[in-house]
Amino acid sequence: MSPSLDARNVLGGPLEECGQDPVTGFWRNGFCAAGPEDPGLHTVCAVMTAEFLDHQVGTGNDLVTPIPAYRFPGLRPGDRWCVVALRWLDAFEAGCPAPVVLSATHESTTEVIPLYVLLPYAVDVPDDPRDLAP
Repeated sequence: MSPSLDARNVLGGPLEECGQDPVTGFWRNGFCAAGPEDPGLHTVCAVMTAEFLDHQVGTGNDLVTPIPAYRFPGLRPGDRWCVVALRWLDAFEAGCPAPVVLSATHESTTEVIPLYVLLPYAVDVPDDPRDLAP
């Protein structure tokens, strides 16, 4: 599945691609799209940091070790990856959230993480900065 043409990001604009190297997304199509097939909500387009990756390994979510059977290459700092909203929130609460690409983060993320929590970690800026107001 690919995201529908009307998929929206947390800022209300069209959902943009998160990454192709490595190919991310629940459906491995580059998008952090939401759908009933993905109950975990892999909807946060995050830029990996060493601290975030270490935290994930420590919680049992090893994002570093490759798993070829799932087309998972293992991640390094700087990679963009669609992470589960609750996993990002856990890292935030532990003091090590990853930066977030808001234009590539699906709007359903705000069902788990309020936009005002994501805003300080934004690494993209919309054309109209008023879009950043909570």
